[in-house]
Amino acid sequence: MSMEQQQTNAPSPARRRMLSVSAGVAGVVAAASLPTAAAASAGGGVAGHSGGDHRRSGNYVKAKDGTEIYVKDWGTGTPVVFSHGWPLSADAWDPQMIYLVNQGYRVIAHDRRGHGRSGQPSGGNDMDTYADDLAAVLDALDVRNAMLVGHSTGGGEVAHYIGRHGSKRVAKAVLIGAVPPQMVKSANNPGGLAMSVFDGIRDGVAANRSQFYIDLATPFYGFNRPNAKVSQGLIQEFWREGMQGSIKGQYECIKQFSEVDYTEDLKKMDVPTLILHGDDDQIVPIDDSARLSAKIVKHATLKVYPGAPHGMCSTHSAQVNADLLEFLKG
Repeated sequence: MSMEQQQTNAPSPARRRMLSVSAGVAGVVAAASLPTAAAASAGGGVAGHSGGDHRRSGNYVKAKDGTEIYVKDWGTGTPVVFSHGWPLSADAWDPQMIYLVNQGYRVIAHDRRGHGRSGQPSGGNDMDTYADDLAAVLDALDVRNAMLVGHSTGGGEVAHYIGRHGSKRVAKAVLIGAVPPQMVKSANNPGGLAMSVFDGIRDGVAANRSQFYIDLATPFYGFNRPNAKVSQGLIQEFWREGMQGSIKGQYECIKQFSEVDYTEDLKKMDVPTLILHGDDDQIVPIDDSARLSAKIVKHATLKVYPGAPHGMCSTHSAQVNADLLEFLKG
């Protein structure tokens, strides 16, 4: 992802202790959420949505290679399915999920393999498999007439799912700060970013991903802009979600959000599609992403958020929520 990366001050000893405690808590939570009979009866919104598929166990769906994909499934009604960005988890959708479930919708979000609470396999960290994992979730939960919503890398996942599996389970799609058509500079994408940008991300993740994620959160949420209202809570949450995942899965995912060309997938998107993007996105610049995608997708509507950063689902959650609800009802 492209970024105008800013260095932040190293955390104080007190903050380092707090982050260490947070990591321990995250590990306990992840271990406690392993599928059990109790989780199946008490876990988030499981009852009534099994679809009779044997691949589902509690809060997990088993992918075709056996990898366990963690899923949140809350509420009833028209389903809205969320695909998160890199290097985060389904928790990044908290503002949207709590809002829409309270509006009477069924909300579903999964942790991509190698991210969050899902399995951390050595292989399968590629967009074809990510799309197949999303298909496994939709099949296991028997999701029909859904609105798929993808942010950043998740936008590529939504587009590739439709390109690879079709839209039989999909009524609408939303791409937010999404990476398509393609991020890296190539013969077919002369306006893209140099490979050195993504090599730098790989180096940061491999060398010290903990500090890299703390630093990355600043441009991700636009906290390096004049008069920005900095939220330490969002920075720490970004770090928590990132560190919960697998370094190998996250490292290999960099190629998927940067080098994959989603142009043919966008051409196959045959459902009404809403594209939301901030014009101050320092991670996925709007001119080489949303503006191009809006010209390729047949039934696309582009809505630009003036001054919004990449992490607009958090910083501009009220506006994003209102736009999602309006598009759902339309």
